[in-house]
Amino acid sequence: MKRFKVVHGVGEDWAHAAQTCADGLADIASEANIAFIYVTDRLAEDFSNILNYLRQKTGIQHWVGSVGIGICAARTEYYDCRAVAVMAGHIPEQSFRIFPSISENVNQLSSEHQSWVADADAHVGIVHGDPNNMKTPQLIDDLAQNHTLFLVGGLTSSRAACHQVANRITGGGVSGIMFGPDVGVQTALSQGCVPVGTHHLISDCLDNVLIGLDGRPALEVFKEDIGELLARDLNRVTGYIHAAIPLAGSDTGDYMVRNLIAIDPEHGWLAIGEPISVGDRVMFVRRDPRTAEHDLKLMLAKLNKRLNGPPRGGVYFSCVARGPGMFGQPGHEISLLQDQLGDIPLVGFYCGGEISNSRIYGYTGVLALFT
Repeated sequence: MKRFKVVHGVGEDWAHAAQTCADGLADIASEANIAFIYVTDRLAEDFSNILNYLRQKTGIQHWVGSVGIGICAARTEYYDCRAVAVMAGHIPEQSFRIFPSISENVNQLSSEHQSWVADADAHVGIVHGDPNNMKTPQLIDDLAQNHTLFLVGGLTSSRAACHQVANRITGGGVSGIMFGPDVGVQTALSQGCVPVGTHHLISDCLDNVLIGLDGRPALEVFKEDIGELLARDLNRVTGYIHAAIPLAGSDTGDYMVRNLIAIDPEHGWLAIGEPISVGDRVMFVRRDPRTAEHDLKLMLAKLNKRLNGPPRGGVYFSCVARGPGMFGQPGHEISLLQDQLGDIPLVGFYCGGEISNSRIYGYTGVLALFT
């Protein structure tokens, strides 16, 4: 089978949602050997039952996935309900390896997995991370750097258990799947923001508090960048203006967006959601629905130019602050993707942080396409 198949179900309990998915996969079960699965956090405690049921009913042995406050499939997004989304297909067994959660360091990756990565010349991984483990960012960075892997994925978002799936229920760290070079994967990232000023040199700071920028009080520089109208009433910048850390060496101008946590008008300081150091650079960005939609369409247009034909399927990782909260209605964001890509098999979830390469982003959309 070339194309993957997507199924999704919603019900009053896990069994009805899972049965809908199993029934939908019946016609490809004999061919498929791998599936990506995402469940809403209303089903987090039932994830083990869902996985066992689907494996038994379909015969598909290899499963990768996680829990999300929201999940998506085809052109549908699910929130605040009991829903399951699955994308199943076939990838040669020798061309991928699934690894369970590593929570302390990359040495927890088995010698078998490490040997396979080296021998197969693995190049891409789809991973899920636990947001409650403070070591998760370092684990992702080490996994990418030590094994020369380009990683895409997301941090589990859940108001219940933060489960992941890597052939079994796992969690507590980073888990996922690695692909050999014969598995075609194209990736892209949509920042969803636009700069409101230029880069600034951090000339004075303490932990995550901006004290001086370019040798001037940080708040003074901030007000100049955001403009007089917003500077008159700083309460209006909440959720609209964010800090962004430019990524050194990026040839596409990428940056990591972080929240503005606090503004101290008396001292002229700004606190942001990221530790910083003197000599680092920072800028400020604006985030709104029009900007996010324009950037997503631009990303998809560039991605389409890199494709030689319709993708076999895709997995989408979007920030929990996007979706209907950003675009106004459920299904709008995922429909934007399908309009541009041509209704491909697609699943994903709304994350507590999006992973691209070796970094965790915020407010972004990260897409992986199988070609």
